[in-house]
Parts: sequence; structure tokens; C-alpha cells
Amino acid sequence: MNSTASLLLDWVGDGTNCFSNVVKATCSLASPLLPFIQLELVQAQGESTEGIHHILRQMTINLCLQWHGGFVFSESESTALEQFEGGPCAVIAPVQAFLLKRLFASEKSTWRDCPEEEQKNLLCHTLCDILEMACSDNSESYSLATWIRGKTTEETASISESPAESSRQEEQPSALAVEELGFERFHALIHKRAFKSFPELKDAIWDQYSVWTNRFGVLLFLYSVILTKGIENIKNEIEDATEPLIDPVYGHGSQSLINLLLTGHAVSNVWDGDRECSGMKLLGIHKQATIGFLTLMESLRYCKVGSYLKSPKFPIWILGSETHLTVFFAKDMALVAPEAPSEQARRVFQTYDPEDNGFIPDTLLEDVMKALDLVSDPEYVNLMKTKLDPEGLGIILLGPFLQEFFPEQDSRVSESFTVYHYNGLKQSNYNEKVMYVEGTAVVMGFEEPMLQTDDTPVKRCLQTKWPYIELLWTTDRSPSLN
Repeated sequence: MNSTASLLLDWVGDGTNCFSNVVKATCSLASPLLPFIQLELVQAQGESTEGIHHILRQMTINLCLQWHGGFVFSESESTALEQFEGGPCAVIAPVQAFLLKRLFASEKSTWRDCPEEEQKNLLCHTLCDILEMACSDNSESYSLATWIRGKTTEETASISESPAESSRQEEQPSALAVEELGFERFHALIHKRAFKSFPELKDAIWDQYSVWTNRFGVLLFLYSVILTKGIENIKNEIEDATEPLIDPVYGHGSQSLINLLLTGHAVSNVWDGDRECSGMKLLGIHKQATIGFLTLMESLRYCKVGSYLKSPKFPIWILGSETHLTVFFAKDMALVAPEAPSEQARRVFQTYDPEDNGFIPDTLLEDVMKALDLVSDPEYVNLMKTKLDPEGLGIILLGPFLQEFFPEQDSRVSESFTVYHYNGLKQSNYNEKVMYVEGTAVVMGFEEPMLQTDDTPVKRCLQTKWPYIELLWTTDRSPSLN
């Protein structure tokens, strides 16, 4: 059987739009709603057909339980969402980031104090913002995945019978519900609702508020984003058709899923624009993002995030570690002010230094100078080569280049900002309470030994954008990225 032949959604033709026949003999990696395995891989390991079904069922159930929570606000921080298991941070962290953006746009002075009714409006507006962004450019069609109306049987009640606070209870009721129903029947209780206009979608989001805050609310919203975006559109944007949006073992979201929630496009890369590699077109980020993204993986030189994600429209960044996503933010819009000439020069220089060596061949100096609208007459370029490479090594270092053409880099005055960090996992927070950690960031244009603080993962992550940032937190320990 062809492992890419079947899509996840197999809508029945009776108009109910149920999620039926979800678990099939093959579970395509191109189908983005499930943790995926390929039939051929399991067969190669000598598993029987019965064993394949059993493994697939156990994987889907386990990950469904991992993603069983809803969007629930912390009892200790009324504008912070709480995460109960590892994995859903790929949805919860972007929702939290857009929630903060919406909160700051309202210019509310008491932004950390949010009554219950305001929480409802804030969350619903945020979910609408993300769905609107995910909607295809040439389509105004929106979709929501919700529980089927009119179901009064015990099976629906066992899944979603209590208010938002039920997500704080033990996992056992959810586990029993899915185990007893089976994954296929579990999805048969969900249906797709389509809307042809954004006002209709907004009304439905508000009407279904209890769905988003109850068990499986996060998963249902993820389904809604994917249905609104369109499975074919996702398959066209994702780099590898065999890449799952949710890791089948650990339940973590892929970079494509993170990018989908942050930008509306499920591309697999974080650089600016598209690139060609061995005749293949690799898709990247095409415009300045509303919310930024920084990753610890860049400090380890596994990747390099482009300026569209590093310099977003709002001073809010998703921070990625090896296993988790958190949010770093500030209220000061100066952090996302237009690039200074020296910052632009650094960015352009680094596009000609894709391996981040800190230098380029001297043969590329003319191209860099042209890209920065500097005088690039051959005679002048040769003069600069001699000045910037007096030893004739054939390379141009970034530091001397910036000092020559943008001397204000040396005299940049340090700036101080109040910053905050959010981690949705209770066990990763100080005193095990989901609260924003407040701190002060000092961003300088050069390294000042007297101001060096510590060397923590959150600092190393932020240094991929601000190389000489120093952080002073109000808590006894630095906030955790994990």
C-alpha cells in the first residue's frame, strides 16, 4: 500500500463532516494531524499487520493524552497560559506570544491583571488572529474542528464534560475516554465547521470558548489551523513530504508547525527568502514576522535564523531549546526599531558568510559594498582590500569592515530594557508557579567584562540576536528554556 496515498481527513459523504477512518493501515507522513509512521518502515522491522495497527494505535493514544489539555490561564498569572505536558508548547507558546501582542496593543496599564471576561475576549481575539493569518492568500474560507453538536452520550461527556479547570485534574479521565473509545471513534466525535467570512468565524470562536478551554482544546485548535490553511497547501510548503508536524515519539512540534503558527506558512526553514541547493528550492521566511523566533540551536551552529524572524514587528520572541518553547518579551518598541546602518551592514555581510565564519573572501568585498550602496568602483574596492587585509590573506574580517564603514559601532551607548520570560510548564518555573520572570537586559555594541553576568541557555539563545546582551533577573535563578 502506498504510504502517501491516504490523507488524514476522510470526510464521509453524509454531510456530517466527521473525522472518520482516521487510523488506516498506512498513516501518511504528509498527513499533518497525527503523529506519523510509515507502513514500510514497520514492515521492514518484521511487524505483522496486527502489530502495525497496535503500534500505531498506541502511539496516537499516547500523544493524544500528551496533548489533552485546553487553553487554561495560570492561577498565579492571569494573562499567562499553563501547559500541563511536554509537546503542546508548539501551539501554546505561539498562542501566548500573540496573546501578549494583542494585550500590549490595547495599551492596558495593568496588563498582568486580567478578569475572567477579559481573559475570554483576549484568548478568542488571539485565536482569530492566528486563524486569519493561516488562511490561504487566495481564499477567505475558515474552518473549525469542534465536538459534534447534540451529542449527549456518555462518551462525549467523558471526554469534555467539565469547565476549563478540569485540565488541572488528573489525566486518568482523559486516558480512560480515549482508551475506551479507541482513537478512531474518538475522532468520529469531532466535525469540521466551515465559514465563508471572518465575522462568522469570530462569532463561532466566541460561541465555542468552552471548547478551547476544555480538554483537547489545544488539539482542536491545531486541527482548526491546519484545516483553515489546507492540507494541500501545507504539503506544498513543507520541505520534506515525509516530515511529520508532530514528532511520533516525543510529541514535539516540528519547525514547520512552529512556522505555521508564527507566520501562517508551514515552511521548514528559518532563513530569509528561498534558497537553491543542488537544484532544489528550499523555502524560507518571506517577510517580517509579527512574532520573532530565536533558537539555542543557532548558538550551537546547527542553523541560522534570518532577520525576518530575528527582528519582528513586536518585541516578542519564541525561544527554542532542544525540547521546549518559551517566550521572551518586552514592552519597549525600541527593541524592534528599524535597523541601524551598522546592523544592516552586519546582516548583509553575513549573507555572504553563510557558515558564520566572521569573514568573507576578498573577492566578495565588491558585492557586499554594492549591496550596501557604498562606493564600489574597482579602484576604490582594491584600495579597501589592501587596507582591510594588510597581510594579504585573501579574507575580509567582519569587525574591521564595520569599523571602517560604520564607525558608530564602536561608540554605541548601552541601553537598558525591562524584559520578561514566560515558560508554560509549572515544574520549570520558580516555586512551580507559572508566572512571568522579570529582568533587566543591557544591550551593548561591544563586550564589557565588568558587565558580564552568567552563561545560561536563555542568554546564549538571546546572544544570537544581541551578541553582547547581559541579563539581570529578579529571581534567584535564571529562567529555564526547558
